[in-house]
Amino acid sequence: MKGSSSLDPVRYGVIGTGMMGLEHIENINAIPGAVVTAISDPNEQSRVSGSQAARLSDEGVFVDHRDLLSSGLVDAVVLVSPNHTHAAILGDIIESGLHFLTEKPLCTTVEDARTITIKAEGYGAVAWMGLEYRYKPSIARLVEEVRTGAVGDVKMVSIREHRFPFLEKVGDWNRFNRNTGGTLVEKCCHFFDLMNLITGSNPVSVFASGSQAVNHCDEEYNGEVPDILDNAFVIVDYANGARAMLDLCMFSEGSKNEQEISVVGDEAKVEAFVPENLVRFSFRDGRDVEEFAVEDPRIAYAGLHEGASYLEHLDFLDAIRTGKPPAVTLADGLLSVAIGVAAHRSITESRPIPLTDLLP
Repeated sequence: MKGSSSLDPVRYGVIGTGMMGLEHIENINAIPGAVVTAISDPNEQSRVSGSQAARLSDEGVFVDHRDLLSSGLVDAVVLVSPNHTHAAILGDIIESGLHFLTEKPLCTTVEDARTITIKAEGYGAVAWMGLEYRYKPSIARLVEEVRTGAVGDVKMVSIREHRFPFLEKVGDWNRFNRNTGGTLVEKCCHFFDLMNLITGSNPVSVFASGSQAVNHCDEEYNGEVPDILDNAFVIVDYANGARAMLDLCMFSEGSKNEQEISVVGDEAKVEAFVPENLVRFSFRDGRDVEEFAVEDPRIAYAGLHEGASYLEHLDFLDAIRTGKPPAVTLADGLLSVAIGVAAHRSITESRPIPLTDLLP
C-alpha cells in the first residue's frame, strides 16, 4: 500500500465542488499537512466556487475529472459528485491508483456497488468509504460504549432522523430516484451503516413502509414531478437476533435534535442526541440515569456535520501516511446501499426482502 512521507503535505484533488465538495475543501484546508491542489467539476459556477475555496490558480482547475487524475498534481482524491456518476468516476479513480475517499452512497445500485468493490480488491492505495456519521462525537461515544459491553448484548437499535427536506442541488439531480438511488439509499445509507456497526452482525431481512407525503409534490422539472420519499419506517433483522429500526421524517424542521439513536441491550440502554452531542445511559438495575456532553478537542472545523467530516479526514490522512487499512471500507458502503435498495423494494412489493435476494 502506498504511503506518504510525514514531511510532505498530502495533495488532494476534489471531484465535484457543489455544497459538499466545498465542505470537504474547507475540512482539508483546516488540516495541517494537507492541501487541495486541484478540483474538477463540469459546472462552471461550481468550478469557480471550488477554485476560490481552495485558492487555486487555473492550473489546478479542470472540467473533466480524468484530466485531474492524470495531472500529476494530486496524491489523493475526494469524490463528491452526484450519486449517479459515482460508478463511472470510481472506475477511473481506481485505474489511476490514487488514494481516494468517496462520499456516500458508494453507488446508486447494488450491481454497481458490487462491481466497484470487486474492482478495488487488493487496491494498492487507501480506498475509503465516506460514512462520516460514525465520527459524530456523541455517536462515536455511543458506539465505543456498546463495544466495551456497557449495555450488555445488543438487542434493539432505534434511529430517528426528523429533519428538513432535501436541499437544492446543481441541476436538481437529487429530486429523482434514478439519480439518487432513492431516499433510503441517498440519505439513509448513513444509518444502515451505523446499524451494522452497532449490532456487529450481518443484516438478513429488511421490511419497510414509506411515501412521499409532503415534500416536493408541487415542484416540476422538465415536466416531471419529483418521486423521492420524504418519510419511512425501516426494520432490519440481523443474523445474531438483534433488530434495528429507522424512523425517518424529512418535513420536521423544528426538531430539537435532528438525530436520536437508542441502543438497548440486556443490561442497559444508551442514547446519543445530535446536534446536542449528548449521551444518556439508563439501567435496568435501578441506578439513576446518567447524561453527559461529548466533545472532541481535535475538531478544528465543525462544518455541516458537527466536526464529523474533519475527524474522518484525519483518519483518512493517517491511513495515507502510515499505510493503515481504511477504517471504513467499500464493503461497508456496499452493505449500506444494499439495505437501502432492499427497503425501497420492500415498500414497492409490500413484503420483507431477504438480503440474499440482493447479495447472494
